Amino acid sequence: MDKPLKFALFGTGFWSHFQLGGWYELEGVECVAVYNRTVAKAEAFAEKYNIPNVYATPEDLVANEELDFIDICTAVETHASLTQLGAENGLDVVCQKPMAVSLVEAHDMVKTCADAGVKLFINENWRWQYPIRQLKKRLDSGAIGKPFRARVHYVNSFPVFDNQPFLKELDQFILTDIGSHILDTSRFLFGEAKTLYATTHRVHHDIKGEDVATCMMTTDRGLTVTCEMSYASLTEIERFPQTYIYIEGDKGFLELGQDYWIRETTAEGTLAKRYQPPHYDWADPAYDLVHSSIVPCQADILRGLRGESAEMTGADNLKTVQLVFGSYHSAMTQQVVQPLALVR
Repeated sequence: MDKPLKFALFGTGFWSHFQLGGWYELEGVECVAVYNRTVAKAEAFAEKYNIPNVYATPEDLVANEELDFIDICTAVETHASLTQLGAENGLDVVCQKPMAVSLVEAHDMVKTCADAGVKLFINENWRWQYPIRQLKKRLDSGAIGKPFRARVHYVNSFPVFDNQPFLKELDQFILTDIGSHILDTSRFLFGEAKTLYATTHRVHHDIKGEDVATCMMTTDRGLTVTCEMSYASLTEIERFPQTYIYIEGDKGFLELGQDYWIRETTAEGTLAKRYQPPHYDWADPAYDLVHSSIVPCQADILRGLRGESAEMTGADNLKTVQLVFGSYHSAMTQQVVQPLALVR
């Protein structure tokens, strides 16, 4: 077996516990150091997970540790500078989503790593949810024929601000937060958007950004796709954090619905099967579905770090970032945009 890849974790907040849990489900990685701007918080984290070294600055960490890669799990406004630090020191970079605070910054991060000859991966786990991967297999089987229309529905009233209060202060919220996930999942299932039209709303009055968004796209595979996102809608069917997906094809209909049921309807009738995701002891029960998807996502990244093919590259996620900021541009101008033409 190859020697374990040594890495440092930057950030010890809410999500870092689950990101580390995902790594430790895999063989061949070892976290040797952590950084957090609040040192006491980093020390408590390191003690909990038996990580040997704690640093007060990221610069001291990379100067004193022998690493193969860094894993950035800090606030989005720090992603670009920490990516540059890794690249300057010849380290591969794994970065939490959303990649960057702007499309320009995301482009620069990809270019910085390419110019330095290091790899960049984005820890975009949503498309790795077990039910979504099974839906993709059924879609690719051709059972419902050629798909022509789809709807991705992530609509609920979950109090997401309770355990991540910083989200209230974001000027841009749902499209950067959950939109990064939902729009990436749309790309994974239905191809790249050729045109995009988006609207946004702010329903909660005590937040700065938008908490509702709707995006309609035409894709290079000939589909019309609508993505619905909300943290302000109380519905009977909501099951946080489940995503419902409905696909119409010229030979049938495919649905990922409540409680992980996939239903496939053709002229022969309807086939239904439940695809429950795995459970990990370190996962937060409220986020079980999402946290379980971290493991296959990081397994894909680990393959990429070892030089194999991987989905979650920075260059691939840049197309998702184009959709996110293309959506903001469309909502602001009330115009249809061509997201992949948005470079700067």
